[in-house]
Amino acid sequence: MGPWPGGEDAWPREADGRVSAPYDPELLAAGDTRNVEDRYRYWRHEAIVADLDTRRHELHVAVENWEHDFNIGSIIRTANAFNVGAFHIVGRRRWNRRGAMVTDRYQHEHHHADVADLLAWARENAYTVIAVDNVPGSVPLERFDLPRRCVLVFGQEGPGLSAEALAGARALVHITQFGSTRSINAGAAAAITMHAWIRQYAGIPQG
Repeated sequence: MGPWPGGEDAWPREADGRVSAPYDPELLAAGDTRNVEDRYRYWRHEAIVADLDTRRHELHVAVENWEHDFNIGSIIRTANAFNVGAFHIVGRRRWNRRGAMVTDRYQHEHHHADVADLLAWARENAYTVIAVDNVPGSVPLERFDLPRRCVLVFGQEGPGLSAEALAGARALVHITQFGSTRSINAGAAAAITMHAWIRQYAGIPQG
């Protein structure tokens, strides 16, 4: 989006002449090229985060970060689209942010040195940990009622979840597949699982 139509004289303002609270004068003047919904065009970053905070979901997502996987960024971008309460990075503090497309800036991030720390956080905050991986002992996501207050834990592309994550989760689910491939891309699997939670709890209005 280019500069606000009509120039500075047409900027949204309060009765006393100040620029209206959510808007950023620099964006109004120069334009807004960020990847945000139209309702947030020209808003200050802090104002967008504050507005999202008023309606974040009780769903959290966690990703084990042992191999600096590009899929982490994709998962975080989807977490932003569904406005999850927060995302958790387990392992390395630094993670591959390229796939997130800057959406992590609008979310709340928690770092855990290891799985034990994530599990402790979940216990202290009354969240149920649900592991997502297509390994023996998992149950079909399609037949499983996800808890409202849950942390969905995802592993790396290839190796999947660690033994510690699998052992520490309250339940283990997988996405049913019907083709020849052994597994779904980690980012895609995370999106499917998050959407399953959204269908249960988001209260989407009927069309």
